[in-house]
Amino acid sequence: MLFDMDGTLVDSEKVWEVGLSELAAHHGRPLSARARREMVGTNMSDSMRILHLDLGLPVTRAAMDESVVWLEERVKELFRGGVSWRPGARELLTALKAAGVPLALVTATHRHLVDVALLTIGADNFDAVVAGDEVDQTKPHPMPYLTAAAMVGAEARNCVAVEDSPNGITSARAAGCAVLAVPCEVALDPEGVTLVGSLLDVDVDYLRKLLP
Repeated sequence: MLFDMDGTLVDSEKVWEVGLSELAAHHGRPLSARARREMVGTNMSDSMRILHLDLGLPVTRAAMDESVVWLEERVKELFRGGVSWRPGARELLTALKAAGVPLALVTATHRHLVDVALLTIGADNFDAVVAGDEVDQTKPHPMPYLTAAAMVGAEARNCVAVEDSPNGITSARAAGCAVLAVPCEVALDPEGVTLVGSLLDVDVDYLRKLLP
């Protein structure tokens, strides 16, 4: 089982929204709702490009790197206050672990922030973690899911990936995973995936039936 983090296991997209809004205010301009929607599930580089274009800021590496540092420090501070679980997520992880199912966390978030979030989620829940700055290509590229599957000793086609964003779904499908989509901040297209309203509707047997 391969799990996305933000918006899938924990309600951290709202934390990112606070950080991004404050970053925009730091630059003296409001962030549009359209730009925020486009950022959901993207890697940090793409998110900063979207933000800088939306705010009319320079789209240079130096300028965007400065924004990344500011944002990540603020989000880390917010993460230290704890993150809220998405409905059913903690219970599902507990059930999967009890059933002996190998588990991996696959996220576009950078490792130093993931480590803080894991204080809430529990690092011992996972057999492997793939952070956004630990692979050469991030979501929507298949590399994160291919890497995670290999780390738990499985082929991606024998794994279920749980995602809440279009980019994450694209990544998991391209890797060959069966995909369980659980919407959080944006609507999802059910084509090629199994769509549920909440992880409260999912158990171990349900997930096993998604595999070929």
